Amino acid sequence: MVVLNKIYTRTGDGGDTALGNGERIAKHALRVSAYGTSDELNSFVGVARLHAEGELDTALSRIQNDLFDLGADLCRPDIDKDAEAEYPPLRMVDSQVSRLESEIDAMNADLNPLRSFVLPGGTPLAAQLHVCRTVSRRAERLAVELSSAEEVNPAAVRYLNRLSDWFFVASRAANDNGAGDVLWVPGANR
Repeated sequence: MVVLNKIYTRTGDGGDTALGNGERIAKHALRVSAYGTSDELNSFVGVARLHAEGELDTALSRIQNDLFDLGADLCRPDIDKDAEAEYPPLRMVDSQVSRLESEIDAMNADLNPLRSFVLPGGTPLAAQLHVCRTVSRRAERLAVELSSAEEVNPAAVRYLNRLSDWFFVASRAANDNGAGDVLWVPGANR
């Protein structure tokens, strides 16, 4: 259970921060960038929800919760020491990835096949989902880069990869099931 009685602690004033295992590292460390970008993405999802309704809003709510799970996973190094931890660390699991895949397939079933790349835009919700897509791609790149130097839960990386696909398909669904997509016209302004 998280209890936050005091918001500022001054412990990070020197440029370092605590990880989930208590270890202190520089705030500019790759691990902090990876979970910080997932937090940034969560904020963009919150903005997207201002335009969402019904099942799409419900799905975005689930994603926001998953992104906190993801941050908890990424801020806890030493996966091989999970069994020794006083409290079991929260890790992303494959069922979260599978849920995204099922939702992608359900949304995609109503969409016409693409014949061109889609430019970010259309409805306010679709445009915001494209922002979420690009930030999730950045979070994925950082998690992959981190995994080349330190152990990272593979399910966390898979989740980020599927999530950007989810945002793309959801943006098309938000654009009248693709009818309102803004399509790229190669060389249109030459």
